[in-house]
Amino acid sequence: MLVFLFLVFVIILLIATNVRVVPQASAYVIERLGGYHTTWSVGLKMKIPFLDRVAKKVNLKEQVVDFPPQPVITKDNVTMQIDTVVFFQITDPKLYAYGVDNPIMAIEKLTATTLRNIIGEMELDQTLTSREVINTSMRAALDVATDPWGIKVNRVELKNIIPPEAIRNAMEKQMKAERERREAVTIAEGEKKSSILVAEGKKESAILEAEAEKQAAILRAEAEKEKRIKEAEGQAEAIRVIQEANAIGIKYLKEAGADEAVLTIKSLEAFEKAANGQATKIIIPSELQGMAGLAKSFAEVMKEQ
Repeated sequence: MLVFLFLVFVIILLIATNVRVVPQASAYVIERLGGYHTTWSVGLKMKIPFLDRVAKKVNLKEQVVDFPPQPVITKDNVTMQIDTVVFFQITDPKLYAYGVDNPIMAIEKLTATTLRNIIGEMELDQTLTSREVINTSMRAALDVATDPWGIKVNRVELKNIIPPEAIRNAMEKQMKAERERREAVTIAEGEKKSSILVAEGKKESAILEAEAEKQAAILRAEAEKEKRIKEAEGQAEAIRVIQEANAIGIKYLKEAGADEAVLTIKSLEAFEKAANGQATKIIIPSELQGMAGLAKSFAEVMKEQ
């Protein structure tokens, strides 16, 4: 009985120690009798006791490695420090387990040598302005080199590019001079635009003043014209009223039996009143002139008597 219980206990212990649960985004490389047997993916797995063993646990997530600055020399013999960040992912656990002894160190060394090869073909200014080109070239080179190791390089980024101190000082002076130049250009452009705006303002002001003076002259002329028209209309109205009054007077004289001489005199008096002392010349019909002469003769005869 004790032997049976012992056997049951041993079996349970063996099962417990040989059952594995592979988590998400992981893979286990299994060896049997020292050689590669299989790769476990996600789920509940069990290995054969004393025959199988978990050779390597592989993380299938995308991983990030930040490598320290590496000294590189440009084409124009400038030494600078560049540190890189590599984003990679394990695609084949078997190749990753057996392809290279230390994959991370291998990627670091490969990154350094690839970076030196790429930077060595560029000058300093081109290096500082071609980050994207360098990143793309390094990713392509690393992806090809790490493919036999079951690693896919997704992205490579240059984190920092550190030129020598003398170069940095020269670059700062150049940037300062460029900023001062831009400032001077901006000030000159501002002054130019200001002068143009002032000149245009004066021009528009002169045009507006001339237009205002023109309109004022037109209004004064129209006002003077209307004034004269009203004065002429007033004089015409006065003449009409006087003529109507004289016509009424003559009508009454005719009704009273006055002779032609009296009528002529009254007509002349009407013309005198119509002139109102302002006319310099009065045109009198010939008939009235003859009657005026007769009236004058009649007046002289009356004085002699």
